[in-house]
Amino acid sequence: MSRKPLDHTLKLLKELDRAGSVPEVVATVQRQLAGFGIDAIIAGLLPTSLALNGFNRQFLVMESVPDEWRQRYLHRRYAAHDPIVAQTLQRQTGFAWSDPALPPPTSATAIQIMNEAADFDLRDGYTVPLTTVEGEIGGMSFAGSRLELAPEHRGMLTLVASYAFGHALLLRGQPIEKSAKLSPRERETLQWAAEGKTDWEIGEIMGISEHGVDSNLRCVRAKLRTRNRAQSVAEGFRLGLIV
Repeated sequence: MSRKPLDHTLKLLKELDRAGSVPEVVATVQRQLAGFGIDAIIAGLLPTSLALNGFNRQFLVMESVPDEWRQRYLHRRYAAHDPIVAQTLQRQTGFAWSDPALPPPTSATAIQIMNEAADFDLRDGYTVPLTTVEGEIGGMSFAGSRLELAPEHRGMLTLVASYAFGHALLLRGQPIEKSAKLSPRERETLQWAAEGKTDWEIGEIMGISEHGVDSNLRCVRAKLRTRNRAQSVAEGFRLGLIV
């Protein structure tokens, strides 16, 4: 992530810290990301594939979608057939709904879900898979009629999703990791990762190999219980490990 998007992201993360309720988190994210064509956000915890028929409103962490669509989605148990949910459970990194590499929906119900979502102007989207500190799987989607996202914005959305999701869980009263014991080298590696440095650049700065950088980041992910670099950085900001 370049300096300009990173500065914008840090500003948003600080504003999210001031949000005192889940609706405030939603409003903050939407206000700051409106310029990207994002009209709605949906974030929730996801049970296993076999239990998705039981997906209900309690699993929703935060959302800003039309009431009619939310009610229809829950009433018809669409989560069990939603191709975006299926990909969220399978993937480790964020993905655009329009990504050519994304498998097209094959079942009639999956196609119907995407078509009906489009009727509510949820035609385009970007989804970030997430993991809580307890190891629960979740995800956050940014959606709209047409998103205007450059490749460098994907890292920003991953950071924002991770941070907003964690803060919303905290506001809901769910336990959030308060501290994590990273070694000085792990913490330094995470700090440089937050600055957008590549593994090679971090290795040059720290005087270690790219393998050593990768090993440090793997340890960070294990200790913070995160799925990828961007989520690790978001948790690092939340826990005060990154300055």
